[in-house]
Formats: sequence, C-alpha cells, structure tokens
Amino acid sequence: MAPLIGRRLRKGAATTAVAAAAMAALTASQAPGFAAQEHGDGDHRDRDRASGAQPSPDAPIDGGGSYHTDLPPLTKPDKPGSSIDLPGFPGSSAKAEAGIPASVLAAYKKAEAALRESKPGCNLPWQLLAAIGKVESGQARGGNVDEVGTTVSPILGPALNGNGFAMIKDTDGGEFDGDTTHDRAVGPMQFIPSTWANWSEDGNGDGRSDPNNIYDAALAAGYYLCANNRDLSVQDDINEAILGYNHSREYLNTVLSWFEYYKSGTHEVPDGTGVLPSEKPGPSGDGSKSGSKGPGKDKGKDRDKGRDKAPGKGDDGPRTLPKPDDDRDGSTSPSPDPDDDPGQTPGPGLPTPPTTPPTTPAPKPTGTAKLTAVGAKQLTATAGETFSGSPKVRAVNAEGKPVAAARVKYEIRGETSARFLGLIRSVTVLTGPDGTATAPKLLAGEQTGSFTLRATAVGREKVAPVDFAATVKPRPVPRADALARLGDSVLKAGTGGSFADLLTVKATNKGKVAAGVPVTATMITDAKKPEPSDKGPYFLDVKGKPVRTLTGLKTNALGQLTLPKILTDEHAGSYLLRLTTADGAVLDVELTVTSAAASQ
Repeated sequence: MAPLIGRRLRKGAATTAVAAAAMAALTASQAPGFAAQEHGDGDHRDRDRASGAQPSPDAPIDGGGSYHTDLPPLTKPDKPGSSIDLPGFPGSSAKAEAGIPASVLAAYKKAEAALRESKPGCNLPWQLLAAIGKVESGQARGGNVDEVGTTVSPILGPALNGNGFAMIKDTDGGEFDGDTTHDRAVGPMQFIPSTWANWSEDGNGDGRSDPNNIYDAALAAGYYLCANNRDLSVQDDINEAILGYNHSREYLNTVLSWFEYYKSGTHEVPDGTGVLPSEKPGPSGDGSKSGSKGPGKDKGKDRDKGRDKAPGKGDDGPRTLPKPDDDRDGSTSPSPDPDDDPGQTPGPGLPTPPTTPPTTPAPKPTGTAKLTAVGAKQLTATAGETFSGSPKVRAVNAEGKPVAAARVKYEIRGETSARFLGLIRSVTVLTGPDGTATAPKLLAGEQTGSFTLRATAVGREKVAPVDFAATVKPRPVPRADALARLGDSVLKAGTGGSFADLLTVKATNKGKVAAGVPVTATMITDAKKPEPSDKGPYFLDVKGKPVRTLTGLKTNALGQLTLPKILTDEHAGSYLLRLTTADGAVLDVELTVTSAAASQ
C-alpha cells in the first residue's frame, strides 16, 4: 500500500498548492452574483445578443448546479515520468486523463478559432473550454456523441428547485430538459435553458442551435466567457469568467486545476473512449451528471464516496485524502458499477448500463407542436424604407395551449439586401406568455424584388415552419414637368477643343424643385427631326470613350444638374443638345463649334 498512499499524498499536496493560488487570484476578481429570476426579459436580451450586444451574465450559466470534483493527476501529460515515478505507477493515469475525445477536442478548437476572428481581444484558449467541459460533463461523458457531435444520451443536471440548489422555474416547457416544473442544466457544457435562449450558437453549421451538441455548446460557452470585454490572457478575467459559469470557489479551483493540466499537453482519443468521472450519479435517477448534490446538502459536503469535503465558501483548507480503497487513481476504465450513469450508452471503456429503468421517468416534454402566423403573411415595403409591420407567430403545444419562452428563429431567405435591425439575416427570439414571438424591425434595403421570411421552431424539426412573403418595391420616380438652363452665356468652342463653360440646368414639377429626377442628355441633328448626331460635340464615358448620349444623370437636392465637360471634334457648325425627363420635359441647348484656324 505504500506506493498507493505515497501517490495520493503527492496528488493532495499539488492540489492544495493549486487551490491556494486560485484563492489568491480570486480575491482580485469581481464575480457576478446569482440572481434567481422569473423568465421575462429573454426576448429583449436575445435581440441584443443577436444584434451583437453583450448582455451581462446575470446568473451562473449552469444555474449553480452540481459538477464533477475529480482532479487531474500530478504527473504532467507530456512528461509521464517527470513528477512521479513510483513502482507500479508508470504514468498511465496521466496519459489517459490527457486524452480528449476527438469530436469534443475539435469543438473546443473550432470555438477558439471562431472567437479569434469575431472577438480577437478576448484571447480565448481552448484549454479553458476543455477544463470547464471536464468539470461540467466529463467531456460529454467520455465523448459519447454521434457523428455530428450531439450527445447520444441526455446529460442533465439536478432540478433547480431551491432544495440545495438555486430556484429556477421552468422556462422552456421541458423542451430541452424534460422538466416542466423547474429548469435543469443541459448538455456537455451544462447550459440552463433560460441562459441557452440568450447565448445559443450554431457551431457545426447545421442550421440549428442545440445545447446537447458539443460544437454548438462550446461556441456558446466561448461567447459567454468572453462577455463584458474580458481578456482571457489576464488571470483576473479568467477567474471572473469561470465564476460567471458557476459562482463557487471550489468550482474555480477545480476548473483552474484542469486548465493548467491541459495547457501542459493533451492528445486526441476516439469518441467514446475518454476517461469517465469517478463520482456516482446524482439522486435524480434520470441520466443526470454525476456529482449532483442531494436535496439540502451544501455544495462542499459529501459530494462523492471517499471525499469528505473540498474547499468552498468559508472553507479554504486542503481536501481530505481519499480512502485507500476509493478507486481514484485515474485508471483509464473505471470498473462497472450498477450505480453508474443510467443514461450512458456502452462503448469502449464504458460501463454497461443497468437493466432496471429509472424509478421516476422524466416528465414528458410539452414544447411547441405548431407554429401559426399572427396577422398578415404578405409584407411590402419601398426600397430603403422599413417594413410597416413586423412578422409574428404563435407557438402552441399539442393541446393547443400557448407555449411561453419557446425559441423561434426568423431567417431571411433568398436574394435580397433586406436585413433585420442590426444588419443581420437571422435572429432567434422567445415567445411571450401568450405564445407569440415578434420579429425585430425589418429594413427593406435598396434591392427590389421578392424574398421569403421563414419562422422556425428551434429544436423542433417536425414542426412546420411559417413562411412570410416579402416584397420590396422600387422607390417612386421623382417627377419633373419643366427643365430650364441656369445662366445665359453663349456656348461656343473651337474644333478639337472643349467648351469652357459647364452647362447647368434645373428641374421643377408644378413650380417646385424636383430632386432626384433622372435626366437624359443627347446630341441631336435637328429639333424637328431629333436624330442622334454622329459628329460634332461629345462627352466622355467612364472608360474615356467619346459618346453623344448620357443616361443615369439625376438632379441634386436643389433640383440642379451640371453636365460633364463637352468636347469637340474636327467638325465645325451649329449643334443641339437635348435634355429630357421621363415625364416629357424637354430642353434644347444650342452649341456652336468654330474652326480652330478661323478662331485664330
């Protein structure tokens, strides 16, 4: 037993040192406090989130629920024998713990890359996501995910019913957590539904956001950690971000321990073969993550067999050493136990689940079963203006009753320059108590034509979407019934030169200034037979080539138009420049071209 005890003593000493450092860092942090609240402002916060704003995290992201208290081995993962070299312990524990399942590791690194582009000042390290993922869900239960990164079986925290945890009443109608009475933390990064509604992301590009998907959850967690302009290269900001996830000193210590461990080195292992947490399942019996606290127990007490308590508020002492028979030496495959997670699907290195079903089945979800449009489904606006009415839908369940706090995604589909307020093409909003969700203001843009605005019940693929037909009409063409020249000087030039004076005209409609009126300028041969001229004065087009007709000219805000410089070729004579508008206003201006030799 001497080698075993020696190893545990070394591990305990290292843990104490890490905890002490974390406590020192914590004193400088300003962590957000937890405020239990009824869901009511989610719609406003979600709009702010979608438009690029950063709302303050007003509650722990996981609801202040349970988490895994396993600590990393003392041996550094990239140097298996550098810190300990006891007989019979060749460092295999460290090597196994340093392995992160392939999909999970890819999700963390992809989130880091995305945040590097969208929030470069945050400096999010993927190892911080890995540390939180380890503590929250044991890296999605050892990487028990399918080919797109979604957990094979649910990972749920305990009911947040105020009995040993925060009190958070149901906000999602049981859509994600299967609980219609209270919220539970959901998925590999353990988001509570009300927080996911504000911070949801589509990390794998499949067009939906799902807290049970490691790519979606990791990206959303990254944005949450980067909120409030945090710089995660600064220790105080790291502490604050972690405490925002779960406001607990013990939680901070545990995450920091894994963060430092993963920074020392990791490697990829196949999905489903990661090391599982050693704690027993929580009392919920419904596939909850292990390490859940029982009703009425404090966060730092009796979290699992063999660990009497760990540092928490008011308790900065070292952890009590595990008992010698407590299987916590970091072995790669924990021995099968009938009390292990009943929701775990068997896989390489994973225990076989019990055959006895949970005694208390999870409540049947009563989420959105149907979306219907409220009001008109035809939307029209003039180019450059705002659509007069905002699209609205109502979510109801199978019984036809309204579903509150359901997520509805509005998405612009088709070729158009129309955008929601904030210049975005899609936005997710929450339904109100009456089940209705209203889209933000929709700006028409300058591109005319038709497009579709689709409303989708997020996470409910079988619910038919609602399509709104939107049309952007051209701006009304400004009218002008008269054109007049400003100035009365004779326009005269020699051959092979240009007219010294620029020609300016003014457009009016019923005597009032006509701004933005399209005008066409054409050199003609005769007023009675206005054929386009092929010689004499000309303009230069954008490529510098001679042209005798110009289109696309418009009067300014004062109704005035100054034509480009008029040049002459080698042909002398009298010519006419005719200016016209779409409403039939006509102005002829005489141009005289003299021989260059005669003018000398």
